[in-house]
Amino acid sequence: MTKIKLVTLSIIATGAIACYSFKKTYTPAEDISKLRELYSSGDTAKWPKPDIDEAVNKSYREIGPLGEVVYPSDNPTSEAKRDLGKMLFFDPRLSVSGQISCANCHDPQLGWGDGRRVAFGHDRQLGGRNAMTIFNTAFYEKLFWDGRAQSLEDQARFPVQDHLEMNEDLGKMEQRVKQFKGYEALFEKAFGDKQVTLDRMFKAIATFERTIVSPSSRFDQFVKGKKEALNDKEVLGLHLFRTKARCVNCHNSPLFSDNQFHNDGQTLFGTESEDLGLYKLTKNKADVGKFRTPSLRETINTGPWFHHGNFPTIKDVVFFYNLGNPAPIQKKNMGVRDSILPTTSPLLRKLNMNNEEVDALVAFLEAITTVPRRMNPPVNFPK
Repeated sequence: MTKIKLVTLSIIATGAIACYSFKKTYTPAEDISKLRELYSSGDTAKWPKPDIDEAVNKSYREIGPLGEVVYPSDNPTSEAKRDLGKMLFFDPRLSVSGQISCANCHDPQLGWGDGRRVAFGHDRQLGGRNAMTIFNTAFYEKLFWDGRAQSLEDQARFPVQDHLEMNEDLGKMEQRVKQFKGYEALFEKAFGDKQVTLDRMFKAIATFERTIVSPSSRFDQFVKGKKEALNDKEVLGLHLFRTKARCVNCHNSPLFSDNQFHNDGQTLFGTESEDLGLYKLTKNKADVGKFRTPSLRETINTGPWFHHGNFPTIKDVVFFYNLGNPAPIQKKNMGVRDSILPTTSPLLRKLNMNNEEVDALVAFLEAITTVPRRMNPPVNFPK
């Protein structure tokens, strides 16, 4: 392999500075050619073996194109229901101020997120976590960073009543929507009669959100046989994603998420930014600092990253994992609270990727990100 001089990089993440060095190396073109043939064959059995831990074996699902969205039996889809859901999603009158809609934190032009470190809501208050994209939420088993919602229908009620978000009582919101008689026709088309209820509102919003699905990416086209859909750097990145970089231990399946919860060392225990994650719901010590694995589809367009939004570039994220989660920020000797000191997932380890490999991995993440599509919001809301 061709080698060049030593390169030193420094990164800044969550207030900590980490420096490391590596040599730049190049993978022979003939190796990339072989990988191109294997991965674009359409047969995952021919793919190189992934680097996954034994604990992941039973739940591991290979990455690949997304399948079709499955709608709940008690909330089948229809065009009318989707249109009603879109109207409600963009209507700011569902909030107590009449100024905040679901789309404020989930903007189609911003990867269905808001581009902020943490969400911005009622009375100009900052939330505690980064607003997750609603891209591909149809494929999630639980919603929110801590998984507190069991379905999209369940999820829709949380932001409305959260005092940091829309700050509205659900009953009052229902009564307000009933006052806008123009909604009756939309409910009739969607549900068969004019009755406006919270259950129907959330079912309509969930139906709309299930339509927010990634179009076919260049990666999807590549593994279906379009050999030139990825360039050499992206092919190398795909291979690294499944092997040396070990990304598939958590980001497996066509969703690029295992739909599970892990502690990635970002609890920031004992600091002002502390977030105990799943533990807040379960009170199980094993869940301290665990957060749901986000999908990596569209990830280039959905920054900043992590539940706290402290990572401003995707390279910062890759550097963090390459270093194997160096020295998590957390205070000890806090008395009784030491009993819930977070334990970082054993899946994290130093990867020793060189700078060519880091760039290739970022390039692959770009290949599972698609060009943002414009969605025009409703012009006139029902009156």
